Amino acid sequence: MYYEISLFKEIVKKRKLILDLAKADFRKRFVGSYFGVVWMFVQPIVTVLIYYLIFGPYGFKSQPPVPAPYVLWLVPGIVPWFFFSEALNTGTGCLQEYSYLVKKVVFQVEVLPIIKLLSCMMVHGFFVLIMFGVNLCYGWWPMITWIQVVYYTFAASMLALAISYLTCSIHVFFKDMAQIVGIALQFGMWMVPIMYDENMFTGDAPWIGIIFKLNPFYYIVAGYRDSMLTGNWFWERPTLTLYFWTVTVVLMLLGLKVFKRLRPHFSDVL
Repeated sequence: MYYEISLFKEIVKKRKLILDLAKADFRKRFVGSYFGVVWMFVQPIVTVLIYYLIFGPYGFKSQPPVPAPYVLWLVPGIVPWFFFSEALNTGTGCLQEYSYLVKKVVFQVEVLPIIKLLSCMMVHGFFVLIMFGVNLCYGWWPMITWIQVVYYTFAASMLALAISYLTCSIHVFFKDMAQIVGIALQFGMWMVPIMYDENMFTGDAPWIGIIFKLNPFYYIVAGYRDSMLTGNWFWERPTLTLYFWTVTVVLMLLGLKVFKRLRPHFSDVL
């Protein structure tokens, strides 16, 4: 536990350096790109459009479980997933990408996944604004629960960071970890009812709903939709809240333990 506390103190102490490195990482993504930051939006928006056409009123005609247009139900589910998947993908390869910093004895390499996370959070901020804008365009006026998106973004960040500490430390020695994470994210996306209503499966088999909720990211998706559409607060889901934070804390402790154990060998391999 001493390691975790000292790491937290180090993060607070060097918060300005971490934020500056995160900003530099954000800008670095678009160096040499003609359209620059535009590409940040193109792929996610195209993805949303494809899912909307397939599952929305022009395809399978999926009906959301709330009295709202399908796109208003889809966007709060897929926006946090874009953030989580990008944070986990980039976090997994962060030690390899910043190998020149890992080899410096004086540098606290534990902050590298945090730098990647903050960089992804900057992108996520733009998509949250777009999400708000879509709701306004459909005539859904702001609710006080919209501010709760900040809490669920923090929750998604902690889950992504916890897993990233585990995957990035293993990735140094086992390069296939990046591919495994990518496949797991593709599979995991369909294990969260983002594009479809879970009631499609749970009507005759209630146990399937339990399986959905075992995925900790279910809590994030449900929370974004609660915040944007139904006006429910996170404390109205006490069991899910307790389960999510228990899983996240366990994963964080496990990830940091593995990271600490493997850290002395990073510079030798890189």
